[in-house]
Amino acid sequence: MSADQGVNPEAVEGTRQEIRLLVGEIARLARTELEPAEFCAEFLSRMVSAMAAVGGAVWTAEDGGGLALQCQVNLGQAGLGARDEDDQARHGRLLQKAFSGDKGLLVPPHSTAESGQQAGNPTEYLLVLAALRTDLKTVGVLEIFQRPDTGSEAQRGYLRFVLQMCELAGDFFKSRQLRSLSDRQVLWSQLEEYARAVHTSLDLRGTAYTIANEGRRLIECDRVSLAVTRGRRCRIEAVSGQDVFEKRSNTVRLLGKLAERVAAAGEPIWYTGDTRNMAPQIEEVIQEYVDQSQSKAVGAVPLLRPGSAGDDQEADQDQEQTGEAEQVVGVLIVERIEDNRVPESMLQRIDFVCQHGSSALANAWEHENLFLMPLWRSLGKAKWVVGARTLPKTVLVLAAAIVLLGCLLIWPASFEMESGGTLEPVLRQNIFAGLDGRVEAILVDHGETVSADQPLIRLRSTDLEMDVASVTGKQMTVGQQILTIQRVLLEEPELTVEQQNRLSGQLAERKEELRSLDEKLRLYKRKQRELLVTAPSDGVVMTWELRDRLTGRPVRRGQFLMQVADPEGPWQLELRMPEDQVGHVLKSQRELGDQLKVTYILATDPGIERTGRVVEIHRAAEVQGEEGNTVLIKVTLDEDPGSVEDGQMPASRQVGAELTARVHCGRRCLGYVLFHDLIGFIQSRILFRL
Repeated sequence: MSADQGVNPEAVEGTRQEIRLLVGEIARLARTELEPAEFCAEFLSRMVSAMAAVGGAVWTAEDGGGLALQCQVNLGQAGLGARDEDDQARHGRLLQKAFSGDKGLLVPPHSTAESGQQAGNPTEYLLVLAALRTDLKTVGVLEIFQRPDTGSEAQRGYLRFVLQMCELAGDFFKSRQLRSLSDRQVLWSQLEEYARAVHTSLDLRGTAYTIANEGRRLIECDRVSLAVTRGRRCRIEAVSGQDVFEKRSNTVRLLGKLAERVAAAGEPIWYTGDTRNMAPQIEEVIQEYVDQSQSKAVGAVPLLRPGSAGDDQEADQDQEQTGEAEQVVGVLIVERIEDNRVPESMLQRIDFVCQHGSSALANAWEHENLFLMPLWRSLGKAKWVVGARTLPKTVLVLAAAIVLLGCLLIWPASFEMESGGTLEPVLRQNIFAGLDGRVEAILVDHGETVSADQPLIRLRSTDLEMDVASVTGKQMTVGQQILTIQRVLLEEPELTVEQQNRLSGQLAERKEELRSLDEKLRLYKRKQRELLVTAPSDGVVMTWELRDRLTGRPVRRGQFLMQVADPEGPWQLELRMPEDQVGHVLKSQRELGDQLKVTYILATDPGIERTGRVVEIHRAAEVQGEEGNTVLIKVTLDEDPGSVEDGQMPASRQVGAELTARVHCGRRCLGYVLFHDLIGFIQSRILFRL
């Protein structure tokens, strides 16, 4: 029987199907986004299974040029781990030869790859080696340990299969390189966008908000805050994602305190749950802040003012001698709320954000502190007013402004002080209660004409009545005692001298007591007469709703009861001038004397404008409710406000009628008349404080 007839076609076809399946799996693996270590392990296991090999290994390139074991299958069975150093060196040189060669290698057991070189196979297995390549570079070497008892044709088949599979694996590394280049391109675009954004403006607050918001997007953390140094203090100027924040809150206050401690130290700090290596002053603050913010990771990096590129060596030596460090212009605070890990890539991005952020912040700070910067900024924005097309309009506006200013400074105008007040008769009397008591009867009504000494109100005092009754009872008792003593002295002639003297003394004592009681009774009677309140002079009752307000009510001595005025007599205005304006009136009174004119209108008769003259200005200010401190000014009227007809007051003669008056304080320039309040504010609140 021939050898071809001994081969089972079905077994061969089954093996081919298995190999095709493994090759398909490898091709699918090459299109996935696995990590290199995971892909190499899956790739190697399928290669060993497809080739029915003893084992294998994948070696990847290192930055130093060497090869490192990435993954292996039965490497110990091949004996490489237990070989001496010479065998391992020979094997290493063999891997380097496969790494740098364009074709794969078939190396028989216990052999040297080429004469004169020390690269060879120290194992008892056939080694099939092929490089893992991309279009840009070689990334590793695939090594398969195969049994040596196979024909040369089968061994060359092994090599072709390994080369084909390495091409598929190269597609994986090529895709990964493309993704890495794409991610790097995106990162560079983000870095460029951030650098351009932070250097766009020289406004300090705008730059701070840009650093915080764009920095958080670039760093890919939860929150970024920026504190700006002002002397030894640090103030939180921007928080990412927040246009407005409460600067007096506990969180912001603790964040500012942390920034101050980090700025004083001049070195970055990182908190990931452990504070054992921190300075005590920083540890205390960061623990308080973490308790408030619930952040898992917090980093605070000082932003140093960039040193000048043209500094000479002598300046550097002076700086070293004085011990001065680079000035801290701000502190960048990075937070992660859910995760306390800080990857290396995040640290690199934070470093980039700090480099450009410190430069932009220092430039904005220097620009902000230029002398009269707000003025220069305003002048810079106003350059368009002198352009060729706008120059005629500018000249016209300036001419109009000069004319207006001249009018304000030169044009005379009437200077008037406005005030509120009331219309009152000059002859008026306020009537008060003379004793404590209760109002028993109201004998007059509002608007009723009364004469002098006419009863107005009758009061009753129970206490006074009891006192009168008590004194009267004592008088009767003392009188009876006097009569008894006199009768004894007259009817008892047998009394001794001593008894007569004693009774005579008692009689004199009782008579003196009786005289005292008579005097007290006369005083009580006088008080009783005071319970009847009378009019002090002729006039008209001006108080409204007397009966409703006073009937049956208890009153105390000195309490106001009513007002009686003479409406037929002279009238006057009582103005309540604000204290901060009365100075102009006093100055004008000194200049004009009795000729200080007043114009007023009554609220009851606003259609007629009347005049008067200032006759008296009180020297003390009084508090008048919502009006504040006011000074009373009395004004006599130039004309009679009207007479009483048929007992009815005219509209122009209402007691206490509200009015609006203007005191004419002479003439001043128009600008002072319009802006005297502003001038007074500047003089008292600004110039005086300077």
